[in-house]
Amino acid sequence: MVLPTYNEAENLADLVSALFSLPLELQVLIVDDNSPDGTGQIADELAGRFAGRVYVHHRPHKEGLRAAYLEGFARALALPARAIVQMDADFSHDPAVLPVMFDRLDACDVVFGSRYVDGGSVDREWPLWRRGLSAFGNFYARTILGLPLRDVTTGYRMWRRSALAGLPLDRIRSNGYVFLVEMAYLAYCLGYRMEETPIYFAERKRGASKMSLRIQMEAALRVWQVWWRCRDLRRWRGVEGERWRPG
Repeated sequence: MVLPTYNEAENLADLVSALFSLPLELQVLIVDDNSPDGTGQIADELAGRFAGRVYVHHRPHKEGLRAAYLEGFARALALPARAIVQMDADFSHDPAVLPVMFDRLDACDVVFGSRYVDGGSVDREWPLWRRGLSAFGNFYARTILGLPLRDVTTGYRMWRRSALAGLPLDRIRSNGYVFLVEMAYLAYCLGYRMEETPIYFAERKRGASKMSLRIQMEAALRVWQVWWRCRDLRRWRGVEGERWRPG
């Protein structure tokens, strides 16, 4: 499991405790971007407390979601894990869904925790404009890219190890939340088997949100760049993509 963190001191210890209460054998890799609130020190304390189950990768400064995840994936793939999870560290993603995702991974290469399939939803306290913006952003991205997913921007994902190892991550140029869209699109272009399971996306209760209208508007524009950069994979998939099965 890869947990990128920046200023999550109020959430990290409780999240790790919740994760280790699940009926799964989990290892947690915390990738901290030199958080000024002391998240990195808390991560080190957890690594000492849960030796062999919690690992910490310290980065010198904040460089965005793509860099954090790519470094985290490289470290995670060096561990003997059957599956690798992406999730937020602020309790927006309910850890209790992980056993369901793990069971569903037997039939596919990646499971997406989805807010927009039957049974999924977003925070009940979200104002109407925010609900609309999130729903439209997903509709916009999946329509342009032709993705067979309801929630292409979700950050809650479980990858079969072989699938993540086979993804050409060095091709990804997007940062921020478009990074998540580009990962999903690469998986689709390579013919990966993808499934969605419903989640309730809760607004963080502690700490400050990193999402803004500017970030979402920028993401909408960058979807077109993702479409253009993957044109060679789209052509390849049209001939051979259905035969691709990692591992």
